[in-house]
Amino acid sequence: MGKILVLQHHRAEALGLIAEALSGAALAWQYVRPFEGQPVPAGIGAGAGLVVLGGPMGVYEAERFRFLAAEMRLIEDALKHNRPVLGVCLGSQLLAAVLGARVSKGPAPEIGWHPVSLVQPAAAGDALFGALPQSFTPLHWHGDVFDMPAGAVRLAFSRQTATQAFRYGARAYGLLFHLETTAAMLSRMALEFADEVAGAGLSGSELVGEAEGRLAALASLAAAAFGKWAEMAHLR
Repeated sequence: MGKILVLQHHRAEALGLIAEALSGAALAWQYVRPFEGQPVPAGIGAGAGLVVLGGPMGVYEAERFRFLAAEMRLIEDALKHNRPVLGVCLGSQLLAAVLGARVSKGPAPEIGWHPVSLVQPAAAGDALFGALPQSFTPLHWHGDVFDMPAGAVRLAFSRQTATQAFRYGARAYGLLFHLETTAAMLSRMALEFADEVAGAGLSGSELVGEAEGRLAALASLAAAAFGKWAEMAHLR
């Protein structure tokens, strides 16, 4: 069985709890780090699935970050070959763009711990979201938003952002929020992106201080959602 390809855009944003789900499904993975100069594969090939992580760049900055165009071609190829795709934050924006949706700056950054609500009845019948509660409070860390891709199913929203999660087809998912975050990842993000935290009127210590209770409650949700995605990749 092929490995899961993982596109990473910053050293602070890794698989986190997604890695636990992949390990639980006996799936191996391979990081591809274009920000370090590693080439993006031309196609999904024998890969069992594709995970596209978050990062500080924007989809509309393809002229500055030339690897984004190659990533979008890889996402398109994974969809063409019906491989499971999971886009997180920037990854969800790239998936939306591949599907023809507009990605743009939001009215204000959405950073911190904010409630997300599920769209019913779509979420209740969804493979990943069906086992999640109607509302939960994950970490948010984005300034960009996207329109709903044509043909996709909206699964979640927040007070500020109309689309926080969507599914395209049966096995491609975009999550704008961060359900994969661990305490170590959050601490590093707060340090690496301190200017973004300050720009949102927050402090890194506030975010990290609230994490202990939040992350404990989210761990089982992450295991359920990412575990289902990993099953899709394992059974392809």
